[in-house]
Amino acid sequence: MTDLTEIRTRLFASLLSDVLDSLGYMNQAFPPSIRPLDDASIMVGRARTALFMDVYEVKEGENPYENEIALIDSLQPGQIPVFSCGKTGRIAPWGELLSTASKVRGAAGALMDGLVRDIRAIRTMGFPVFHGGIGPLDSKGRGKIMAVDVPIECAGVKVSPGDLIFGDADGVVVVPQAIEAEVLAAAFEKLKGEKSTLADLQAGISLGEVFAKYGIL
Repeated sequence: MTDLTEIRTRLFASLLSDVLDSLGYMNQAFPPSIRPLDDASIMVGRARTALFMDVYEVKEGENPYENEIALIDSLQPGQIPVFSCGKTGRIAPWGELLSTASKVRGAAGALMDGLVRDIRAIRTMGFPVFHGGIGPLDSKGRGKIMAVDVPIECAGVKVSPGDLIFGDADGVVVVPQAIEAEVLAAAFEKLKGEKSTLADLQAGISLGEVFAKYGIL
């Protein structure tokens, strides 16, 4: 069973991205537009996915937050809601209330290509949120969740329910479950080489010599 605590304390996004690249998975890192609210945040957990669609009205008697509430209330410790909000920039589905409810349930953070609001409150509570922008817009009348726990694309990156999500100041990386064991084993092995590389560089050995020795840069 994957130890999320060990991954959080020892690994980092760029290392995982390098390993995924080496295995031929070149589109697992989110674009630079997806940033943490706090650069000190480290987010590690399992994806719970949600697919939004744009809407332009709220029908009488409709609860536009129904699926959103159901997803948040069903979160388990270590899970990360991942919201695919599209490219319109109209949807700000995440704020203080969802962060609070998710944190209480033990969620490891939240990830979306949409907007986030109430950012001062979220930063104060220390809940990791990685987002596609900041804005005051409510999702009500602009977007709603049409499906949960389905494969999605978030900021152009494919995410399936249960995939391993890792986010830090360098960005967010998704590790598909099918190759997770292989990726983690390679990442911890590469970590040993990087530590040796760093130690040699700090000792004054030239970069060329160190690269020839370890093949790591």
